[in-house]
Amino acid sequence: MLTPFDILGPQGRIAARLDSYEQRDEQLAMADAVAAAIADRQHLIVEAGTGVGKSFAYLVPAILAATEAEADRPSASAEEAAERPPDRAPRVPDRAPRVPDRAPRVIVSTHTISLQEQLMGQDLPLLASVIPREFSSVLVKGRSNYVSLRRLENALQRADGLFRDDEEFRHLRQLADWADKSGDGSLTDLSYRPLPAVWDEIASDSSNCMGRKCPHYKDCFYYRARRRVHHAQVLVVNHALFFSDLALRRMGVSLLPDSDVVIFDEAHNLESVAGDHLGLSVSGGQVRYVLGKLYNDRTNRGLLVHYELRQLQQEVDRCRFLADDFFAEIVELRRTAGGENGRIREVPPVENPLSPALDELAKKIGTFGSRLDDESKRQDFTAAAARLNLLADNLEAWRRQSIDDAVYWIDAPRATSSGRRARVTLWAAPLDVGPVLREQLFDRVPTVVMTSATLAVGRPAKFDFFKTRIGLTQAAGQQLGSPFDYRAQVELILPRGVPDPREQPQAFEQVVVEMIRKYVARSDGHAFVLFTSYELMRRAARQLAPWLAQQNMGLLSQSDGTPRSQMLARFKAEPRSVLFGTDSFWQGVDVRGDALRNVIITKLPFDVPDRPLQQARLEAIRASGENPFLSYQLPEAILKFKQGFGRLIRSRDDQGMVVVLDPRIRTKPYGRAFLESLPECRVVEEAAVADESAV
Repeated sequence: MLTPFDILGPQGRIAARLDSYEQRDEQLAMADAVAAAIADRQHLIVEAGTGVGKSFAYLVPAILAATEAEADRPSASAEEAAERPPDRAPRVPDRAPRVPDRAPRVIVSTHTISLQEQLMGQDLPLLASVIPREFSSVLVKGRSNYVSLRRLENALQRADGLFRDDEEFRHLRQLADWADKSGDGSLTDLSYRPLPAVWDEIASDSSNCMGRKCPHYKDCFYYRARRRVHHAQVLVVNHALFFSDLALRRMGVSLLPDSDVVIFDEAHNLESVAGDHLGLSVSGGQVRYVLGKLYNDRTNRGLLVHYELRQLQQEVDRCRFLADDFFAEIVELRRTAGGENGRIREVPPVENPLSPALDELAKKIGTFGSRLDDESKRQDFTAAAARLNLLADNLEAWRRQSIDDAVYWIDAPRATSSGRRARVTLWAAPLDVGPVLREQLFDRVPTVVMTSATLAVGRPAKFDFFKTRIGLTQAAGQQLGSPFDYRAQVELILPRGVPDPREQPQAFEQVVVEMIRKYVARSDGHAFVLFTSYELMRRAARQLAPWLAQQNMGLLSQSDGTPRSQMLARFKAEPRSVLFGTDSFWQGVDVRGDALRNVIITKLPFDVPDRPLQQARLEAIRASGENPFLSYQLPEAILKFKQGFGRLIRSRDDQGMVVVLDPRIRTKPYGRAFLESLPECRVVEEAAVADESAV
């Protein structure tokens, strides 16, 4: 019987294939724990430091379990045990594992695209070449990533009624040529990003799908992919798709097949992603977009124009006027009842004639479509009606606050310029995702493995905070350090004399700018500067830009609106650069080698306590008799702090410094909890005075 040790051990199959392969005891320990969790059908939490090789540690035991026939599952023979290298013994379960009726299907879920690409492009192909069993793996993409051949054909036929400018027509023709040659039919097979207005008309859509009745069913890219998904043993998805599926399962629908093992990498994001997909959001822009696809009164384009349905066009205009009035009332509600953060605590006194009007329009559109002989054209009207119904339902669900134990808020400016249409979004999110995850995930899937470099808090480290936030009551836990030598590789610098950011915010900001200048000069660029405030980042970038120009150093700032992927590519290509980033750069960013030698953390990453969802969670904790700072805000900030610190050392050869400018890490009693969360490294305290060379 093959074990993870046979693949990952010092004389294992990967070591035989790769000359540079290094045995990592932490990786082997994690692989044993994952194998035991699958065999024992229990849940597992693993915090594994950077460099452990988490992906191999969970993929190898998962693949072995998914490919192991029942006849091949007896315990290792005496001969096998005798041949095993003496420096490591296989893990023996405390009790006999329950053998499932069939080999388990495994879902691996990640938060970032880069990790998905690593799994599909590097890790799984290598394991397929060294594990002596056949297995299939597939990257599962959301349906809207695929082109619908039927919708593409329809769009080509009535392009004049859908599009107006030359670029849109050019993109449509290019996409038609591409669809004839593509083997995948998804956005990832395109070398460019198509215009959203064009792709929306040709993308696969569940409400606009004819299934087996479609004339293109046999050639359908989406259904081809779906067949691969249902036959694969290892499915790779992202958290967003996984929790979209979980939300649909509550309504009796599913996107993904049932699985026996779910592995969440980057698991520290589970609560936030689950909350996003188990709530709802609807915006004025969405309503106007859907109505505009039916009839755009400015361009005289849309589905209803093509069929010359003038009475229904008037109905669209009526809905558009009602939408303007409804969202104007919402803006006023935001001003009068939403406080500083837009939170709506009670069912609002707002009438909603818009939802009945959308439902009525949907009914009339569906009626017209049902009279068409061409089933393909009829489907376009069925889909349009479904979109209108969904908008109507979401608007009314928000207005009535129909989701139990949810937080409701309005994202809109408190005041707008005269005659200017405000951007308005209505939000609802569950106060606690734990009960849903417990019912829909942990009680239904035999083994859920959750891993990240940042899941435990405190010393000794515990998983209590993470488990509480996701509703997990029973799971095995394992914390594994990093194989890297942080004492040799990292210098943690804590400047003395920096003003307290809460007590002296202006003085703090002034010193922070000087400290960034000092430490960027010390590392000659090669630096990330991590902010918790977009405004502070913007002001610091403006103040430091002239000095950086004098030093001939590049400045890459999120305040400029440059996409994250482009910023990273430029930073790696131009090492004498400084990158200013907020939330998205604290995690999921991997820069190895000399390009990054300095990470500056401007403030301890406490979340803003007046955000609607955060505010409601703190109130609920306080109402239960607990201290919200100690039981929620502090552990949450520590986990994010660990993520920020982890940007520096990504390999055994990386070296550099992490500078924490927030003095509270030294002056407040809770500061010790942040320091104790880090790997052991050299700590240097020095005066907060700029170097003369940096002035």
